[in-house]
Amino acid sequence: MVKANPNDRMAKLGWGERLGFGVGDLGFNFYWTTIASFLAAFYTDVFGISAAAAGTMLFVTRIIDAFTDPVMGAIADRTRTRYGKFRIYLLVMGIPMAAAAVLTFTTPGLDDTGKLIWAYVTYSMLMLLYTVLSTPYSALSGVMTARSQERTTLISIRFLFAFTGGALINKYTLPLVEFFGAGNDVKGWQMTMILYGTLATLAFLITFVSTRERIAPPPAQKTNPLDDIKDLIGNKPWVILFALAMIIMMTFTMRAGSSYYYFNYYVERPELLSNYLFWQMIAYAGGALLAPVMTKFIDKAKLLMILMSIVGVLSILFFFVPKDMIWAMFTLNILISLALGPKSPLTWSMYADAADYNEWRNNRRATAMTFSAATFAQKLGGSLGSAGMLWVLAAIGYAANEAQSGASQTGIALLQTAIPGVFALIAVFVLRFYTLTGSQLEKIQADLKARFPGDNEDAVEAQP
Repeated sequence: MVKANPNDRMAKLGWGERLGFGVGDLGFNFYWTTIASFLAAFYTDVFGISAAAAGTMLFVTRIIDAFTDPVMGAIADRTRTRYGKFRIYLLVMGIPMAAAAVLTFTTPGLDDTGKLIWAYVTYSMLMLLYTVLSTPYSALSGVMTARSQERTTLISIRFLFAFTGGALINKYTLPLVEFFGAGNDVKGWQMTMILYGTLATLAFLITFVSTRERIAPPPAQKTNPLDDIKDLIGNKPWVILFALAMIIMMTFTMRAGSSYYYFNYYVERPELLSNYLFWQMIAYAGGALLAPVMTKFIDKAKLLMILMSIVGVLSILFFFVPKDMIWAMFTLNILISLALGPKSPLTWSMYADAADYNEWRNNRRATAMTFSAATFAQKLGGSLGSAGMLWVLAAIGYAANEAQSGASQTGIALLQTAIPGVFALIAVFVLRFYTLTGSQLEKIQADLKARFPGDNEDAVEAQP
């Protein structure tokens, strides 16, 4: 096994460190996948609040939460411990986050107003703690190595863990709820989240132990958060990635969140949902695994344009599949998911490139701020996707646990198919303006290594 030099910003990482980093996103997906695939249905069909109220709650809390990302980015960039800037959060914040997740999926014996207040408070706390953990974790990939191709490989492994874990979570969450609850879904959800929180906390500890931070800001750098934000606003590649993250996340969120309603109320085959979501995530994982192979032959931005075009066209075709043609639904879902899978490793690798571009252009580095502002965009997209889906359901007359009208069924089908496809095609248009590619990246890395040959000395302290 190759062991990476702990002091080399251009390090080629060993498999132990790559896999250890990837395990962290498995931990996050015990929460993220559960939220994306099941939270809306939990609130409407188990917790007992209306689709309109749930949609507004998700929108308001996620918008507020999104603004905490840049704050956390500024805090993480200015954290100094013997373990580095970012890894320390994985060590100390796992248990509080697990507790917040259990409370979010707990149904209290309150009236409708009390339940809504409980939902606002617990979900806001969960997402705040998610930010505190996920922002440093995402930034970690930007300081483990400066090699662009190595970053793509590292982040592909991250999302291989994320999507494979997501596949298992999608397949087994509802059976676990049934197993733990024995007919009592309220108890089943609470016990399932206790299990998921425990496993997630262990995953974060593995990442903490197995990774290293090698890239530090220039030794003379003195900045404040306002300087970091100004740098980002003037960083054209990052601005394009910000818009892209928001748009593509709407595609992901609508596909995941509407699946429950699609199979329960449109196809009327709820027993198919777990396998549908399982193979969706397996296909995402396969696509993520292919990303570093494809980027050897095709530039990241061009590859994303091709893939999102495929997603858009196939998603629109999906709308015309008859509700009894199950094989076609599964086939199209797998093909769309294969095309979407490389998106995550590609864009997160591009965020790390944008952080390097910012350092090269301004002589200042703010890795966590770069990544936190990216997750800010994703949360905006996720909140719009989830809330928009629930608002559409309310507008078309959705009633929980009842047969739906023809108009309601059509709306549910559009949420699963054509509407995410339109957002995918909008992403293709946005990508036309991204220019941080190929030879420019090579020049940036060469200039940075020559400019700051000792810039990673602070990173030596980031050892256990």
